[in-house]
Amino acid sequence: MSRSRQFVLSALPPFIVVVFLLHAAPAACAQAPQNAPSFRNEVMAVLSRAGCNMGTCHGNANGKGGFKLSLRGQDPQADFRVLTRDDGSRRVNRFRPESSLMLKKATMAIPHQGGKRFAIASKEYQIIKQWIADGLKNDVSTASELEELFVTPDHATIYAPKSSVPLKVEARFRDGSTRDVTPLTVFESSALFVNVDETGLARAEHAGLTVVTARYLNEQAAIRLEFVSNRPGFAFSGPKPVNFIDHAVFSQLKRLRINPSAVCDDTTFVRRVYLDVTGLLPSEEKAKAFVASKDPKKREKLIDELLSSPEFVDMQTLRWADLLRVEVRTLDPKGVSVFYQWIHDAIENQKPLNQFARELLEARGSTYKVPATNLYRTLRDPSTRGEATAQLFLGIRLQCAKCHNHPFDRWTQQDYYGWSNFFSRVDYKIIENKRRDKFDKKEFVGEQIVQLKPDGNVTNPATGAPAGLHFLGASTKTEGDEKKQDRLKRVAAWVSSPDNRRFAATQANRIWFQLTGRGIVDPVDDFRSTNPAVNPKLLQELTDEFIRVGFKVRPLMRAILNSATYQLSSIPNETNKEAGQLFARVEPRRLTAEQTLDALCRALQVDARFGGHDKGTRAVQLQGVRNGNHRYSKPENGDRFLALFGKPDRQLTCECERSGQTTLAQTFEMVGGEVLNELLNDSSGRIPSSIKQNESDQQIIESIYWAAVCRSPTPKELAAMTTHVSRVSDRRRGLEDVAWAILNSNEFLLRR
Repeated sequence: MSRSRQFVLSALPPFIVVVFLLHAAPAACAQAPQNAPSFRNEVMAVLSRAGCNMGTCHGNANGKGGFKLSLRGQDPQADFRVLTRDDGSRRVNRFRPESSLMLKKATMAIPHQGGKRFAIASKEYQIIKQWIADGLKNDVSTASELEELFVTPDHATIYAPKSSVPLKVEARFRDGSTRDVTPLTVFESSALFVNVDETGLARAEHAGLTVVTARYLNEQAAIRLEFVSNRPGFAFSGPKPVNFIDHAVFSQLKRLRINPSAVCDDTTFVRRVYLDVTGLLPSEEKAKAFVASKDPKKREKLIDELLSSPEFVDMQTLRWADLLRVEVRTLDPKGVSVFYQWIHDAIENQKPLNQFARELLEARGSTYKVPATNLYRTLRDPSTRGEATAQLFLGIRLQCAKCHNHPFDRWTQQDYYGWSNFFSRVDYKIIENKRRDKFDKKEFVGEQIVQLKPDGNVTNPATGAPAGLHFLGASTKTEGDEKKQDRLKRVAAWVSSPDNRRFAATQANRIWFQLTGRGIVDPVDDFRSTNPAVNPKLLQELTDEFIRVGFKVRPLMRAILNSATYQLSSIPNETNKEAGQLFARVEPRRLTAEQTLDALCRALQVDARFGGHDKGTRAVQLQGVRNGNHRYSKPENGDRFLALFGKPDRQLTCECERSGQTTLAQTFEMVGGEVLNELLNDSSGRIPSSIKQNESDQQIIESIYWAAVCRSPTPKELAAMTTHVSRVSDRRRGLEDVAWAILNSNEFLLRR
């Protein structure tokens, strides 16, 4: 402002000055240049890049310090009002932009609990300052909307000694224009050893893999970066590929200068494949016969035998019973029994998984007479149904989109409620409810009828209007004549369609996880652009194969089990010590609760006890969670063991509910706990029976080794064990000490 104008203003009464300024403001706005910063596409991007609208800062549901922004900028119109109107517009100063509170706080010119967010010389500062100086233009409704992001490169392999790669992000807008938005993009690396600076340069401290998420406004893209060690003279060597799985895995390893481990020996393989396919250890006789066999096709034949066995059906039923929440509190004893048997029959009869899913999703009728309806008996409201079915069948975790647009994925609140609306008309006719706990609203004892109401929709809280119908991932909203096909049948048909690659990929990935312990996308039910497949080609080919075999589980498992990749050793070499996630070797993992207990029982030739089940029932065969179907009765030794070792309570539709962590309580149980001692002291077990048959110490020790770890003891082990038994006054106690030592070894407790 000129000195003459300042003099005139100083001579005017205060109220006239105010009037003058209010009239001057629009004029200043009208004089803004055409290239003024866009609030929607630049200022909002600066707020994201500076972290101002994150959940830990002002994007929190309650804001911070009385200042609240929408989470990750999902509501620019509301943010404009907050920045320019709230608290008497104190956050911006149109006449002295550099004095604006939002700039002084961000540069720490005045104290700011969030710390310094950018410097005065930065591009972020200049954008906000210029936007304020140009009149606080609101172009939320007029600026061209962002349509898509393009990242260059979207996948890069960087070989040492090079340790960095520049990343470029280009935005395409609805009007067809494109712009380099790298300086306004938020970069986040999934690995701490990789840092991306403000220019987009990704630099790694050492070799390894990472996914960098590039986020600009409401769009994000993933960049897979592979930093490879400098290995002069590297020559790829590994087992001969058996099928498409090995070609996909080994080609990636070769590119990354990693050699896979050798194929495992027969004792390791026979134990591994029995545990993975049946949940059990092989008998002593089976293990000995397999290891002794010279048949070059013995592994292939054993795989076929196990996939055709009743034990395979039991194992698969257990896995699906976990995911479908087969537990007595909501289903009652009869509901558990009929639902479990329906799952068991479907697997035994080789029902394709897409048909299995379709029958579950479209089910209605009596929960006793139409077992598949028990899916909806456990999922009591539209949101729970939508979240569970999306996670189970499509690998989508929708939960975050319930309250706001998903911060790490493409899903919006509109997607969330449009999907949940498919399940809004599910209703229940409760024939009776003889629950014991009158205050537990989730306990049901009695028959129910699952039915569909003729009308009803969920309301999208963001709009206050009834939600439409949206298939997840579909480009347009779903329309149709509901008189011809109800909502459940529509969603069931879409999910189970052979054209739905999302369903096929999710289930193929789940099968891979069951056999290898790690998903190609991991976690297995969290498919998103910011959590891409570690080997996209492998996932694509497994998906293609699963579709080709008609969504049947056994053929896909057969291909995986026969691959050299599945049969690799867990012993690392110099190149693959840190490459377990790439399937360069097998990663040892703790046996599950059921596998551990059944392995103990088979090694000792005793039975664990489970409430409500007949003697001889194995842990893998339990229908409910634990304690049989008698929720309030005292748990038996098997029930207590399973609870301690992480058997899930079946309250979630997620693999994550099963705990594979080792705890101190588990250690105490294996060292000298009540259950293990009961099994060791069982008078009908292997050791007392062998003593009665006058077997020698060496015979008994060898028998325990074969039953527990599928091999003979080494001469050193045998000598140490027999010496110990000879020094103990009570021979049986000495042999029990031997069994205890073997059962507490890593070789027994781990699947290798």
